[in-house]
Amino acid sequence: MQDVSTLVAQAREGRPRAVARLISLVEGASPQLREVMAALAPLTGTAYVVGLTGSPGVGKSTSTSTLVTAYRKQGKRVGVLAVDPSSPFSGGALLGDRVRMSDHASDPGVYIRSMATRGHLGGLAWAAPQAIRVLDAAGCDVILVETVGVGQSEVEIASQADTSVVLLAPGMGDGIQAAKAGILEIGDVYVVNKADRDGADATARELNHMLGLGESRGPGDWRPPIVKTVAARSEGVDEVVEALEKHRAWMEERGVLAERRQARAAHEVETIAVTALRERIGDLHGDRRLGALAERIVAGELDPYRAADELVAGLTEG
Repeated sequence: MQDVSTLVAQAREGRPRAVARLISLVEGASPQLREVMAALAPLTGTAYVVGLTGSPGVGKSTSTSTLVTAYRKQGKRVGVLAVDPSSPFSGGALLGDRVRMSDHASDPGVYIRSMATRGHLGGLAWAAPQAIRVLDAAGCDVILVETVGVGQSEVEIASQADTSVVLLAPGMGDGIQAAKAGILEIGDVYVVNKADRDGADATARELNHMLGLGESRGPGDWRPPIVKTVAARSEGVDEVVEALEKHRAWMEERGVLAERRQARAAHEVETIAVTALRERIGDLHGDRRLGALAERIVAGELDPYRAADELVAGLTEG
């Protein structure tokens, strides 16, 4: 058993090993997890969380790396959660420590962590919210969350980030993808990466057109900007940072940032409660109560919904 208070104190000092241990406790659902979260709670709430999402191949890792460089030039501490596909054998992240962000590996002001999805859909690891809290408490000014790139189901990042950045690239059919994937609803800033390729202007125009369709924004509402970049050459990154800062200022001015963070906390509480309830239900296999309800359903005395209500009532009372 590790001393949680010592780990938290060391993480606040910026010691990467302590941060790594805390995130490992989160990922492993350690028995100390409740103690860790209780210790971190008073230390959180200052980091700006930016989510980067988009189809595989649009340059999310390269874009994330250039954003790290830009924020470091501003003197900000940066945390990166790079959510990778899981190995079907070990359950670990396939891309390990993110070779493409190796330029920042020796920078004490940057903490990079790869997390495996472990079968969780929606582009994020299930432990991402708690890992974000660890980085927040560790003093990161900006936390970049790069999702796994799963296409149409990758909209969960909108519930975990203060600002969601959607990346697209020309020649990948991203216009059609955006129209049907729900991506138009989650983006706060849109980035057309690889803008040196043919079709970049057309992709930006098509995206702008789709954003305008059915638009019901009122005066003062946020209209997502479209920024063209060539992340591999760090072109356009300053414009992306400027767009992010404008969105943050807009949210703070109108109270949207606080609303988003409260919604995020509510979603997290709900997820923890549902998970706990599911575990309790899982322990009922072979239990007398579940068997008795099943007998009544087969006998026509009870329908499955009533049975589920009785089961949930019994669990919550017990």
